[in-house]
Amino acid sequence: MKQADLVAGIDIGGTKTHILIKDADRVVADRVVASSDWRTWVRERDAVALATLIKDIAGGKLCATAIGAHGCDTDQHCKQLEADLSVRLEGKIKVVNDSELLVPAAGFVTGIGVVSGTGSIAVARTADDEMLVAGGWGWILGDEGSAAALVREAARAIRGSIDLGQTGDPLVAELMTTLQTNDPTKIGRLLNETRSAAIWGSYANVVFDAARRGSPLATRVINEGAASLADLVQILIGRGADARHVVIGGGVVVQQPQLFEAFVDAMRKVAPSSEVTLLRAAPVTGAVAIAQRLCNDTL
Repeated sequence: MKQADLVAGIDIGGTKTHILIKDADRVVADRVVASSDWRTWVRERDAVALATLIKDIAGGKLCATAIGAHGCDTDQHCKQLEADLSVRLEGKIKVVNDSELLVPAAGFVTGIGVVSGTGSIAVARTADDEMLVAGGWGWILGDEGSAAALVREAARAIRGSIDLGQTGDPLVAELMTTLQTNDPTKIGRLLNETRSAAIWGSYANVVFDAARRGSPLATRVINEGAASLADLVQILIGRGADARHVVIGGGVVVQQPQLFEAFVDAMRKVAPSSEVTLLRAAPVTGAVAIAQRLCNDTL
């Protein structure tokens, strides 16, 4: 093995950081650590901690390092982290938003990445390498099609149904059981007591379970969530994104085929010629793909 062939791919998420070191096709190291173990959101301190972590795991000279970072929401954010790391790491460095890892992880060079997990966002690049972002506003303002937003919209749908005097939809009973109440009027109060995207998102299975039991309310919520994700793609297309490949990933859409199928249906209306791919691979493989292109001067 030539150490100069080593590349590092890093996926920095809100809760965990995945580091994958490869030499050509051989995995040298594959490590997952809690992001809170090193990230303090103090820029310079985080750059030192991340560089140290990468060097310790790599154990050799890196040709290139590519990072998809949660919180790098503009080109300026990404360039700043690149600059901070370039004085602490050898080799070439590229930093992108963590959502941008989906397209290369699926084996494509350009396209639109869509995340449907605890939150939701769509990200792409223009021909001039300008970052384009739609969504990602958090579960209070948006994140339509995400786990937390599906639960939020399910609760809203239940509220409307109860106002009409209709309580027989399976979604009502499913959510009441999950929240451990026999009073549907308490659903809003019980959800309000948690006020956490992660906790709300953990209830998302209820929506899909209800849909499988024939719930019209749950089916509508899922279809509208999928349509909202497709709307994010449409926004990016209008801003110049290349939509030949649309790659969607994230815990919710990977685990729930009904949401993916509804997204594919919605995409047929938004961009019928787009190839829609469900990403099952770890997004960090997209960071490795970027690093390998950097190392080979093909990025």
